[in-house]
Amino acid sequence: MHILVLGAGVIGVTTAWFLQKQGHQVTVVDRQSRAGLETSYANGGQVSVSHAEPWANPSAPLKVLKWLFRADAPLLFRPKMDPAQWRWAMSFLAQCTSAKAAHNIRQMVNLGTYSRTRLQALREEIGLEYDQVDKGILHFYTNPAEFDAALEPARIMRDLGCDRQVIDAGRAVELEPALKPVQHKIAGATYTSDDESGDACKFTQALAERCREAGVEFCYGTDVLGFERASERILGVQVLKEGHHETLRADAYVLSLGSFSTVLAKQIGLFLNIYPAKGYSITVPVKNEEAAFNVSLTDDEYKLVYSRLGDRIRVAGTAELSGYTRTLDYTRCRAIVRRTAEIMPDAGHWDEAGFWTGLRPATPSNVPYIGRSYFGNLYLNTGHGTLGWTHSCGSAAALADIVDGRKPEVDFIFCGG
Repeated sequence: MHILVLGAGVIGVTTAWFLQKQGHQVTVVDRQSRAGLETSYANGGQVSVSHAEPWANPSAPLKVLKWLFRADAPLLFRPKMDPAQWRWAMSFLAQCTSAKAAHNIRQMVNLGTYSRTRLQALREEIGLEYDQVDKGILHFYTNPAEFDAALEPARIMRDLGCDRQVIDAGRAVELEPALKPVQHKIAGATYTSDDESGDACKFTQALAERCREAGVEFCYGTDVLGFERASERILGVQVLKEGHHETLRADAYVLSLGSFSTVLAKQIGLFLNIYPAKGYSITVPVKNEEAAFNVSLTDDEYKLVYSRLGDRIRVAGTAELSGYTRTLDYTRCRAIVRRTAEIMPDAGHWDEAGFWTGLRPATPSNVPYIGRSYFGNLYLNTGHGTLGWTHSCGSAAALADIVDGRKPEVDFIFCGG
């Protein structure tokens, strides 16, 4: 079967890989000149099953109100005259119950654990290198109330098989000596030894090259404009390439365009409750090897993740619900530098930070859309929010099974299932 995958980020490229492994002819379409140049480009780098607590939880509404007028807030809602934004916000509030948060944690832990296993198997199978580090992820808390609030989600994750162990500040510093200067500020921590980190862009581009060698065709520099449809089937995809309009046809189609998936789906009457959560990152060169961290870190109070990418430090996080603009807000950029320099003053050349922002495709529950749409030959693999890198291989492997009529190996609620 010929399958057209729309999007060459980490989700689209992993989807192409697993589909071609199952014998399908695959074409990937993307507006950029190369794979992984949008949301996958400079993300936090964590493969983090332990990062499964959804933004929508019982404490979220009060926090969002408190942060509403802070330009550097970890989660910032900038109200606009945009019905999609308000519909998303209302749905988000509806997810902020203990029962729904626990349900969503289960979905994300199950998918994350499966995905991490598939990533590790893929890496071993084809020998990919992408500055990966397999020393676990350590969540640290400098606010006692934030630490106390993390204990119940951590327990739920452990019950689901994610070994997120609660530890004290002393043990945290044993695991990562770079935290020694702020040991006195750490109220507590958790550690998940099986989690990893790595450069998602390097991974995506390396896997895209392996896909190409295996026969996958990539159509770069190609804007996706819309679908041609007849009744409940997709007949083709209208694109613009080098100033020329074309229609690309296939037997089946996979929508993996991140935050832009919802815009395209709306044209054919398909509602996807995805809204762009604008995230920021900084990348800096290591300054002092002894002061720099090696274990990937999560600063939960400030919603920041830290990954070591060879001789670079990547710190990413925060979320801004402000539409589709990708203009850098330097107040938010400087807030990341300020917090990171406070935690590890000698680790990096903080004055040389390179700034980046990207649009993460967030659902109100943080649970992505994976599976068949109500169009018989249109499949969804989108809406992964901050966990696209974490969930990429599992989502792709599961979708390939669904396309072939098999039940995926992971306990997850798929679309159309």
